[in-house]
This record gives sequence, C-alpha cells and structure tokens, in this order.
Amino acid sequence: MPRINYIEPVVMLATVVQWLVLATITGIIVGSGTSLFLHGLFYLTGKTASIPLWSQMILLPLGGLANGLLLHYGYRLNKTGLSDSVIAAVHKQSGRVPLLTLPIKPLAAIITLASGGSAGKEGPCSHIGGALASAIGRLLHLNVELQKRLVACGVSAGFASVFGTPIAGAIYGVEVLAIGRIRHDFLFPAIVAGVASFETSKYWGIPYEYYRLGVLPPFSEILFIKMVGIGIICGIAALIFVEAVSLTRRVFNELRTQFRIWPPLMPLLGGVLLSILILVIPRDYLGLSLPLMDRALDGQAMPYFGFLWKALLVAITLGSGFYGGIVTPQFVIGAITGNAFAHLLNINPVLGASAGLVAVVASASNTPIAAILMGVELFGGVSATAYVAGAALAAYLIIGHRGVYPDQLLAYPKSSWMLAASDLPVGQEKLRLSYGLLKWLSRLRPDRKRNLK
Repeated sequence: MPRINYIEPVVMLATVVQWLVLATITGIIVGSGTSLFLHGLFYLTGKTASIPLWSQMILLPLGGLANGLLLHYGYRLNKTGLSDSVIAAVHKQSGRVPLLTLPIKPLAAIITLASGGSAGKEGPCSHIGGALASAIGRLLHLNVELQKRLVACGVSAGFASVFGTPIAGAIYGVEVLAIGRIRHDFLFPAIVAGVASFETSKYWGIPYEYYRLGVLPPFSEILFIKMVGIGIICGIAALIFVEAVSLTRRVFNELRTQFRIWPPLMPLLGGVLLSILILVIPRDYLGLSLPLMDRALDGQAMPYFGFLWKALLVAITLGSGFYGGIVTPQFVIGAITGNAFAHLLNINPVLGASAGLVAVVASASNTPIAAILMGVELFGGVSATAYVAGAALAAYLIIGHRGVYPDQLLAYPKSSWMLAASDLPVGQEKLRLSYGLLKWLSRLRPDRKRNLK
C-alpha cells in the first residue's frame, strides 16, 4: 500500500500530461475540420437565404433528392460494418468510426440547410469530431479505453466549436452518452479538447454570438417557481418535438416499405411536402431559423404555438431522410416557447426565452448539466443560473425517458418510482413502476370501488 500511495500521484500527473497533449492535438484538428464545414455551410446558406418562394419550392425537393442519392450511394463505401454514430462508437464499437464515409454527413447537412430543410448544424460537427478523433486514435495505436475517451473528446470538441461554448460543449459530448451517468474520467480530456477546438475555430474566423439578459431582480422564490412552470411547459414542447420526429420517421419508413419506394426518393417526397407547407407556414421556420431565436431572445413577442411549426418542419425534414443536426432546432423551439409563455406567468420574455432554450436542450437531449452551463456561457454571468437551472431540471424530468438520440443509453431512471434494466438504448428499455408505488396504488383500488358503489 505505501508503494501504491507513492506511485499514484506520479501516474495521475502522467495522465494529466497525456491528455493535455492528446486532447489538445485532437481539439486543434477537430476545430479545423469543423471550421471548414461551417465556412462552407455559411457561404451556401447565405446564397439561398433570400430566394423567391417559387425557387424555394423547387429547391426543397431537389435538395431532398440530392440528399437521398448521396446517403444511399455514399454509404456503400462503408465495408467495415461499423455504424457512423459517434455514440454507438463509444458504446459498441470500441471507439471505431468508419473513415471513408466521414464527408457524407457534412455534405448532406450543407445540402439540407442550403435547400431550406429545417435542421441544425451541430450534428455534422460532432460527426467530424468523432471520426477525426477515431482516426487519430488508430494512427497512434491506442488501446480500447483510450480510443473511447478520444472519440468522446472529438464529439465534445465538435460541439464546443459549433456553439462557441467550450465548457458546455465538452460536458454535452460526455453527458449525452447515457441518461443518469457521466463518465468523470472523460471530463478532463473533453474540456481540454473543447477549449482547443473553440480557440482554433476562432482563429479560423468562425463568428459566435452571445446574449445579455440585462439587470435581473433579486432572487425571488415566487419567480423561481414560475421558472419551474416555464420548464414544465418547455418539457412538454420538447416531448412533442421528440415524438413528432420519431413518428415521422416511422411513417416514412412504413411508406417506403409498403409501397417499395426507392430510398433516395423518400427525402424527395419530404421536400415536396415541405414545399406545400411553406405556402401556409412562414419561411422563417425553414433552415436553422436563428433569426427567430434572436428575436425571441431580444424580447419580441412570439406566437404561443410557434414551436409547433418548427417541430413539424424539422420532423418532416429529418424523418423523410434529409440529414442535419437536431440540437439547433431545440434552441429555436425552446426560445420561442419560453418567450411566448413568459407573458402568461408575468415573466420577462427575455428571461423566459433564455430559460426555455436551456430547458428544451436539457430535456430533448437529456443533458441538463451541459444545458445549464450552456446558459451561463451564452447569456453571461451566473445571476440567472438558479432560474435557468430550475426550468432545465423540471423540463428534464417532465419529458421522461425519451430523447432525440436512439443510441443514448439509460443508466438510471429519472424517478425513484420507476425501475429499469441499466445500459439499454432509450426506447428499448423496459420501464416499470417500483414495488412501493404499485403497493400504494393497490391500496387505493378498494376505496375506488367503494366510492363507485
């Protein structure tokens, strides 16, 4: 034991140095890769941002067809049998990601967003990060555990560079792996990689936008309870969003199977449906919809059910087979919802929008800690942290055991009144009520029967 106590600090110091080197190199490479993608995305979406309605209606189906063909034929290059999901890479594939298919998702996302598809920009960045990190690990012949950590570093670096939130992005890349469990041994490498990626992206000229909430009133228990109410509303909005995406995927898959439709034609059909819908839905809800989010965070009044338009367009875009990220839409849905319903609770709409943004990310992605830290980094300071945290954690509980990532594992249930086998993918776990709750409910049944008589 004395010898172990003597050696342990040396081993830990070596671990710190090891990850300072590996994670920094990974962050610089990932930041450069995501910057190249983001510059291409900004350039092409800028070219199509102000096109006439008729052009938009033509471009959406064409973008869908291009997406379908790219994904259908591009993935034939993958002869490894490995999934390109970075979450699956950590859980099931010993940190290995197929490399030949690395450009497919970034190119597909650019096509999706430039043609008007409603999606996000962070998915391709996390994919770039995980794939590049996997390549670095293989090049250095790292063992399985180091390879897993390095891939998680890459995912964190990708998120950090796209949102300009290095700490929250780093935590997100670790927290998103499983509900109810964070791998603390992943945290230091993830944060180092996230900071390195963020600084590299700034060096390459990626613009970031931050917001200020202004002067907030002294802490009030009543306002905190109201913010929990905002969280509950945003949790319901997130639940609707998650279920809408899941439902449209099932519907389009059923249509393809039943009518034997060639897979590349499915996003074409989705593009046609989107073209019809924008005759009645404002085009602000297409693409990234960041101007909508900016208006909500600026305090401009948002429609109560505006989040439904965004959820519908994103569900059709991703469900039909377009490719894009799914976190940026959560930003938009949360900001719109928080702003709109803040008026009902007599809350400052700017505070409502910021808390709503954080709450929907916390619930739909099942990443409450990363979401709260994201609020601190995006909105500045910690004066609103208690309010934002209350909303985020309430939303995280309200949505239950659902999420936008099918490869995410359930480590622990969110309530002591529910039980589940651990480490099964979300949606495949078998949740059940606890024995104590079932016993309590059984005691109520005789009383119900007497009342009915």
